[in-house]
Amino acid sequence: MNRPITKDNPYRICFVCLGNICRSPTAEGVFQHLVNERGFQSYFYIDSAGTSAYHIGEPANSKSQFVANQQGVKLHSKARRFDMADLEDFDLILAMDHENFNNLNRLDSRGIHSDKIRLMRDFDPQPGDGAVPDPYYGGMDGFQNVFDVLKRSSENLLDELAKSINK
Repeated sequence: MNRPITKDNPYRICFVCLGNICRSPTAEGVFQHLVNERGFQSYFYIDSAGTSAYHIGEPANSKSQFVANQQGVKLHSKARRFDMADLEDFDLILAMDHENFNNLNRLDSRGIHSDKIRLMRDFDPQPGDGAVPDPYYGGMDGFQNVFDVLKRSSENLLDELAKSINK
């Protein structure tokens, strides 16, 4: 995680959940929003993906979008499936929960990229059980909770990464 981050060599982050319609696109949108606020757009490449192919091509869930929009955050991504090439392409791969963390590590069967696969809540000052909960069946409160968890975690992640930015 500690390599110099420059405009010529931006830091590549992929946020990963199961379907890539709730948690990971929210994480992508929140992190991009924070990067934009700090003027760091040229230093990061930010994406999201799912470990399943259930929702390929779909936009973020409407409840995720509603909660994000209320906070001034736009969710622009379209769902895609995480693939083997992503293991090589990204500097940091952040799973939203333990199931997706395990799925990502199974893709990396030789353990070559295990140092870059982490849980999103590793960066949360209130990590709970380490998982970003699936908001899908929790009503609007579930989506708001996920947004709050991801904002806290993203702020700490960006604070950590900003130390490596070489302007």
